[in-house]
This record gives sequence, C-alpha cells and structure tokens, in this order.
Amino acid sequence: MKTIRYKSRGTSVQKLEEILISLGYNLPYGNTYFAKDTDKAVKSFQKSKGLVVDGIVGPNTWKAILAEEQASFNKIDKSLTEDDFKDFAKEFNVELAAIKAVTEVESRGSGFLDDGRPIILFEGHVFWSQLNRKGLDSSELHATRVKNVLYQSWTKKYYEGGTKEYNRLEKAAGMSDDQRVHDSAYASASWGLFQIMGFHYKSLGFSSVDHYVSTMYIHEREHLKAFGQFISITKVSGKSLLEWLRGKNWAKFAYGYNGSDYAKN
Repeated sequence: MKTIRYKSRGTSVQKLEEILISLGYNLPYGNTYFAKDTDKAVKSFQKSKGLVVDGIVGPNTWKAILAEEQASFNKIDKSLTEDDFKDFAKEFNVELAAIKAVTEVESRGSGFLDDGRPIILFEGHVFWSQLNRKGLDSSELHATRVKNVLYQSWTKKYYEGGTKEYNRLEKAAGMSDDQRVHDSAYASASWGLFQIMGFHYKSLGFSSVDHYVSTMYIHEREHLKAFGQFISITKVSGKSLLEWLRGKNWAKFAYGYNGSDYAKN
C-alpha cells in the first residue's frame, strides 16, 4: 500500500477508511479524500499502538492497521447456531438431537483455533500414501527429510495439537517446490469441526484441495455442509452414513466415520 496523509486522494484512502470504520472509528464510508477526521483517526490509532503520531500512513502504520484488521476478523464468531442445526436436520431429514450428538462426540468443541485458523490434525502416514499416489517416492523423501511428518504406518506419537499441527503441515508442504508435495500435504490433514480429511475434496464438490481448505477458513457452517456431503456419499455395509444416522445405528455410523478402531479411539 502506498504512503498517504492529510489531503491525499484515491483508493488507498478509501481502503484505509473502510478498515478504520471496521475498527470502530467514526468516519464517512467510502470516502476517497484524506480529510481532517481521517487524520484525527489515524493519529489516534498511531498513539494507541505506540507509533510515531504524525498522521502519515506509511509502511509501519499500514502494517499495524492491517494486522489489527486481521485480528478483528479472527474475533468474528464463526460458530454454528441453533438455526444452522435446525436447517441441517430439515435438509437431511435427520433428528436434531442426532446431529447435535454427532457434533458433540465427533468434533473437538470448536472448528477454529484462537487465531482464526481451522483446527487441523496432520497425518504423516496419509502423506506417505498421497505422495505415492502422485508418483513420488515416499521412502526416498523419508530418508532425507523430517521424519515426524512422513512415515509409513499410523502413529499418534507425532501429534502436537493446536497451532503446532500447522508447523507440521508447513514442514510437509515445504519439503519440495513440487506442487504435488504441496497438494499431498494439505490433503493429508483433517480439517475443521468434523475433521474431514483433505483428500476427500473432490467427492465433497471442491475443485482442488486448496479450494476445500480456503472454504474451511470461512465458518463452521461450511464445516457442517462438508459433513453433510461426506455422510451422504460415504457408505458402509451397503448404506450411507446418513442412513445409519437416521436409524441411530451409532456403531455402524462410527465405524464408517472413524474406521475399524472406532471403539478403541
């Protein structure tokens, strides 16, 4: 963003004022002129952040303003509401209590970390298989790279939880500049409230794994939509998970959703 100050004009001024308004400053919306009220608001912001109070929106002030905007965005409530549950129950013809029960048992309480990113769990054994599916040699990469993100068999000993799972994800994605490695890494994490693996993106109706991931950043409502699609298309013993859910056959549902170790886990 370019440096602007009192009496500046243009879209940068408009962007600045839109952000300041979102942060609670009383300014006219959509103005492209840096007037006295904008100057006053900028100086107030600079003072609150310990910056030089000169009214000039240069690199440091822009950085602070954009960071504050992002922090404010992250505080937006992205949680499911009662109406979301009711709408889902009606659309999928399932009891409201049943979907709430599944949400309570299968989710981790929230679909997002405190910093606004969706909760993930990175699976190194899935990364191994995803790389091989894309024609890469997992064993060769394993011999020379970080072993806590790439291994042949499932283990929970490398789980770190919370924000640290993103560190594992980025380690995996950064193992090579090859786009296949990036895609394999993001496909090897489970995402959001219902922890649905990234490699399901195509069957869930997304054009790419990045499309799926970016949608998971929006709201738990998007997590619920993906869950609805997942249980509609995933079958076990000849029936979809949705059908087992409607019939409250919890064992069949859990088996299809979590795998053969569902009881132990």
